[in-house]
This record gives sequence, C-alpha cells and structure tokens, in this order.
Amino acid sequence: MITYIYIANLAVSLIFTFLYVLMWHKHFDVHLTLVFVFVPISCAGYVLYSLSDSLGSALNANSIMYLGGTFIPFFVMMCVLERCDVIFPKFLRIICFTWSALMYLCVLTAGRLTIFYKDVTFEKIGDFSVLHKTYGPMHTVFYIMLVTYFLISIITIIYSFFFKKNVSNKIVLLLFIPGMTTFLSFFVGRMFTNLMDFSVFSYVILQALYLLIVYEICLYDVNDTHIDSLVQSGTSGFISFDFSMRYLGSNDAAKNFIPELKDIHVDTPIKKNEFLQSTFSEWLDNFKSGAKKEPILYRKDDRIYLIDIDYLYDSVRKRGYRLFITDDTENQKYIKLMEDFNSKLNDEVKEKTAHITAMHDKLIVSMATMVESRDNSTGGHIKRTSEGVRILIEEIKADSHSRLMLEENFCNHIIKAAPMHDLGKIAVKDSILQKPGKFEPWEFEEMKKHADEGARIVSEILEGTDDLYFKKIAENVAHYHHERWDGSGYPEGLKGKDIPLEARIMAIADVYDALVSKRVYKDSMSFEKADEIIMEGFGKHFDESLKPYYVSARPKLEAYYLSQGK
Repeated sequence: MITYIYIANLAVSLIFTFLYVLMWHKHFDVHLTLVFVFVPISCAGYVLYSLSDSLGSALNANSIMYLGGTFIPFFVMMCVLERCDVIFPKFLRIICFTWSALMYLCVLTAGRLTIFYKDVTFEKIGDFSVLHKTYGPMHTVFYIMLVTYFLISIITIIYSFFFKKNVSNKIVLLLFIPGMTTFLSFFVGRMFTNLMDFSVFSYVILQALYLLIVYEICLYDVNDTHIDSLVQSGTSGFISFDFSMRYLGSNDAAKNFIPELKDIHVDTPIKKNEFLQSTFSEWLDNFKSGAKKEPILYRKDDRIYLIDIDYLYDSVRKRGYRLFITDDTENQKYIKLMEDFNSKLNDEVKEKTAHITAMHDKLIVSMATMVESRDNSTGGHIKRTSEGVRILIEEIKADSHSRLMLEENFCNHIIKAAPMHDLGKIAVKDSILQKPGKFEPWEFEEMKKHADEGARIVSEILEGTDDLYFKKIAENVAHYHHERWDGSGYPEGLKGKDIPLEARIMAIADVYDALVSKRVYKDSMSFEKADEIIMEGFGKHFDESLKPYYVSARPKLEAYYLSQGK
C-alpha cells in the first residue's frame, strides 16, 4: 500500500514538473528550477526504497532520497531570498551549498562509515522495506543545517512582509506555507511512524505552491514583463554585438526596421556588411565618445527610428553593446509640427512686439517733440542730440582697445533713451522756458528742476516694462545729463564716475548741439569755437576718458550738422 502511495506521489511530482517546464521562462531563478528537478528524483528514491529487497539496494535508494533532503531546503531558502529581494552575499551562498554537499557525501558513507549512521539494518515488513538506523554525529549536523535554512527563510519572510514594499505580500505568504510544511513534515512526521517519511509529500505540496508563485512572479517581475511586452508588440527592436563587433542577434522588429540584418549570420563581424559597418560604427563612436549628445535618429524611407545604445550585460559583466530601436515616426512628426508652430508663433510675437515697441518709441518721441515745441530753441534738438549720441557710441564701439567695453544692449538703449533726456521741461513754466534772455538766479533754480522731473516722468512712462535695464538707463539720461565731471553740475552735484556713463555721453551731445545750434537768444557758434569749448571742458565738464571718441567723432558730427542746414 505504501509503495503505491509513493508511486502516486512520484506521478504527481512529474506532472507538476511538466507544468513548470511549460511555464518556464529563461529569467526564472535557477534555484526554482532545481527544486522541480530534485523533487521527482527524490520521490523516485522513495519508490525504489519501498521496493528494495536488500540492505544494499535500500541504502542506494536512501542516497537518492537524501538528494532532496540535503539540497531542496537549500534551494528553498535561496528562492525565498530571491523572491523577497534580500541580498545574500556570494560567500554565504558558497558556504551553504558546500554544507549541503558535505552532508550528502556523509549520506553516501551509510553502511560503510559510522559518521552519519552508527548502525543500519534492513527489514522487510510485508511488501515494504525498512531501514533501522542509529544516527551518528553528522546526522545531528544535518538537523542543524535544516534548522538553519528554515530560520533564515522564516526571518526573511517575516522581514519582507513588514518592511519590503516592493515585494508582494501574496507571494510572501505563498513562500511561508511550503517552507513551514516541509520543516514540520520532516520532524513531526517521525514522531508518529518510521514506516513512512512524510517529507516526500511536502515536496509535492512545495511544487504545487511554487507553481502558483511562478504564475504570480511572471506578473510582478517588471523587468521581464515589460521586455516581453516590447518584444511581442513588434514596435521595438533589439540588436546585440560583442566588443569585437560580431553580430550576436536581433529580434524580428529590428530586422524589419533594418532589413540588412536579415543577410548577416550570427557571429559574423559586421565589417563584412558595408552598410552595417558604416552605420553601426558611426552610432557606436557617438556612444563611446561619452559626450552627452542628441538622441540618434535613423531615417529609413518615410520612417524615423530612435536609436538608444548601451552596454550589453551578462549579470554584472559588460560583454558588448545592445541597440534598442523604436519607431519614433509619429512622435517626430508631432515634434516637427510643434517646432513649426512655435517658430511661427515666435515670429508673430516678435512682429507684434516690434510693432508695439515702435509705437511706444514714436509716442515717446512725440511727447518729447511736444515738450520741445514749448522751448525757446528753433526745434530739432531731440533729433540732433540723438544722432550725436549715436555717432559717439559708434566711435566707442569702433575702438577694439577701449576700456569701456560697451555691450550692444547698452549702446542700443542709450540711443533709444536720448530723445527722453529733456522730458522734465514739461513741468517748467512757459515764462521761464521761453525766456529769450539770461535767467535770473531763481529762474535758473526752477529750470534745474527739470532733471528731477524728467527722471520721475520717464519712470512713470516706463512703469511695468519688462526691460528694467532700459528703464534704468533712460532714467539716468534724463536725471544726470547736466551733472559735471568736477561735481559742479546739477541736480545732485555728482562727481567723476559717480555720474552714470550714459549721462556722461549724453552731456557731450547735448552741449555740442546747444553750442552749434541757433536759439532765439543767440546765434549758432562755429564748429571751431564750439570744438574749442568742448575740448576745454574735458576733465571739468566732461569725462576725460571720452575725449578721444569725441575727437574721432568730430568730422562726422560736423558733416551731420551741415546736412541739417547748419
């Protein structure tokens, strides 16, 4: 009867192993596979044991049975550690395997040495064979080994259940049941009878539960499921090469993307295919350069493919290169559409911004012209001083050795701000502003207020502008263009480089125009006389460092004023 039970148990074990083979995936843990290999072998040993008719045949069967007893607990422990994502150092794995192997070698000494069994006799009870054993010292070590593996497994399972968020609790519970069943069947079963070893049945239970675990881990193993999904979808290609640039293989999608792969055999160097040699070498050179570059785009007919290159790993060892290819056509079309749309939108924004800026500038100039119409000048002061500033700026920029090193933005801003320098005169009374003669002291004090007022008005006009740099320059031009290098100017009596550079440049153009232009209270001055006054003013009225630029600009200034009817 017992023999038939063992035979039925073996049959079930073989069925479970067959089911595992059908479910097998190359990424399964090797210890899991070894469980399904060793369990049927161990079950077969129990069948042979029950059928043995002598001490020798019973001991041989016993050695087959113990293949499961010594190695399956080790494999189970390693499966638990693997599924619970607990790192078990390599040297400990080696120690545990060696321990199991030594225990099995001790089993093989039964009947010859006394280290595992001190004494062993054979008895036939009906149709069933029984070995009567007196255990030796190494059998105690065998028990210690089983308890050690069991404790490591149980501690790992408990730790993972409470602290490992990346491990499924369902799988943890499935791991707990077979481990506990195997352990209890081995020790508790022997308390009731020596005729039948219940641990062999726990092995089959172990297989059944591991089949459930296999089904579950196929879903929880994100790396494998995603790779399989990519392969099955047919939208992602994989190509592998070793470091000698020998072709290792590719999937069907890659061959559809790059038909030349269909003509090359595995292990063939790609240099034998001119197209692959030139194409892949360029891609790999780009990867090996180490520089961060744009993604590699490969265009074939009307399709666009995205190429990602990385090292090909065998465990932790680099063995070559792997190319990951995806059809990125639709995405690239969308990117191109968005780029064209953004480019068109940017052009429209620039056009609108330029239009608004032009309107803004015209408004400022119109306001300045309106103010100028109240002055006692003959008109055109705004236009002429703005041109004078532009000429001076060009001379400064033309000097490659200039210590001023003006930025392009600064130069544009000061030219644009020049028409705003006298806006403050709108706050001066007409009786003072239009007086044909010399100002009384109190009248001059009123006139000097236009500098402060100009800065305030400019600040209000440009309130809310995005270009705060221009706003600051325009305020400085209006506020400080009457300051003097020696500190005798107004409104704050600034001295030297405390006066903003934009105001120092504006001062030269402003005074030059006042000298050579006709006013209601004076005639225009000759270029020679005006030049003499300006030159005497450097170091007193004007910044000495701007003198060379005024000198080089003088012919252009004279030519400009002559063109204006001077």
